Amino acid sequence: MFRVSCSSTLCLAIVLVVLAEFGTALGADSPAALIAQADLACMTRYLQESMIEAIALYEAVLPSLDTLSLSSQAYVLNRLSQLCYEATMFSDGNTPEDKELFTKGKAFGLQSLRLNPHFAAHESKGLKEALSYVTDVAAMHWTANNWGMLCGMNPIQGLLQQGSVLALFGRCVELSPGFWGGSSASALGSLQIMSPGALGGNKEAGLALVEDSIAMDPSYLHNRVILAEYWGFTYNYFGQLTGVRDAELIKRETAIVLEGEIGDWPFWNRQAKIAAERLLTRLREVTD
Repeated sequence: MFRVSCSSTLCLAIVLVVLAEFGTALGADSPAALIAQADLACMTRYLQESMIEAIALYEAVLPSLDTLSLSSQAYVLNRLSQLCYEATMFSDGNTPEDKELFTKGKAFGLQSLRLNPHFAAHESKGLKEALSYVTDVAAMHWTANNWGMLCGMNPIQGLLQQGSVLALFGRCVELSPGFWGGSSASALGSLQIMSPGALGGNKEAGLALVEDSIAMDPSYLHNRVILAEYWGFTYNYFGQLTGVRDAELIKRETAIVLEGEIGDWPFWNRQAKIAAERLLTRLREVTD
């Protein structure tokens, strides 16, 4: 979902209410009604109960998924991939439950990608070639996010599979660099900053991507968190903190995030503010 203005948000809410009522008239458990109710819950998914409700409603559509159009199937699967990733942000650290959500989110994303017969036909020849036939940026973006987190939870898996994550984010940036506030670009940039050259890393190119993502949509605060976290601090390949590269950058970017408005990103900007506080605590711990 691309960001919308406040007035557009109100219009969307009205439309979704109408759809929900229309769907209820047809049957409360019809796919259309379930999707409309899930969409409504998504609007307040910064509340954990709304997040849980939205996931449950979209999952309730799955038994009837093949009765929907391909575009509707992709919409439901992409939403589930996204929400599985986002739902982990309510926990402290990576838990077994988070791993289960990331695994499900990756599977939903790949299922969405395989709705494209050309992707499915070429997947055995390598992910990068198969992605050349794909234009569904949402499916690629959320698949990459979930897959990337699984790689981070298993260093050996990360070594073997990070190239696939880079390919997914790279294809997103190629097709739609501004998607979701430019977050594909910042994600790709953070990976390039963190990775050794032999695994696709390039610190300066990664920094440029993150900076570009901020310029694409300054209202999307999470990209500034990425800059502060992955350029302000230094880490080894396994994600372990090794030091501080630029303390002033961390202070500057987190201040902008903490002073910024929630605006059109009610879930992600709230998460950005929580992350900014965490980074400042980390900076104090390292430098005091």
